[in-house]
Amino acid sequence: MLHAKIIYSSKAKIQIKKAESFLSSSKFGAIIYFIGTVRSFNDNKKVTGITYDSKDTMVLKSFNEIYKEAGNKLKIKRKSVFIEHVKGYVPTKAKSIIIGVACEHRNEAYKLSRYIIEQVKKRTPIWKKEHYGNKKSLWLKGISLKK
Repeated sequence: MLHAKIIYSSKAKIQIKKAESFLSSSKFGAIIYFIGTVRSFNDNKKVTGITYDSKDTMVLKSFNEIYKEAGNKLKIKRKSVFIEHVKGYVPTKAKSIIIGVACEHRNEAYKLSRYIIEQVKKRTPIWKKEHYGNKKSLWLKGISLKK
């Protein structure tokens, strides 16, 4: 099972309770959460927040592809995955992504969680504009829309 969604920061926030509710099952013995937050420093610059932008249909397609691929590559048949990523402005310390995975065993859950976040970072078209303490901002290098 997969839950994949873009959360618009102007309308809602990522909530771990939604992930807990989705992943809760007596079929699974291990549930792991990865929560990405906006840090206050990057490349020796004071960051005040990040604006995330994305092509939503492509992001959801990427999440779905990564989910299917992970099961095949890692040979994990019984799994449940929850992915939500923010779009819009996110201040420091706030959540930008949550990836929750549920598997029968902890080793599978650790492998699956790590695989998903690494693939999301490499392949998913989500772009970041960092905002700095001096009121300047900069778009960071991102994933191309070309495939």
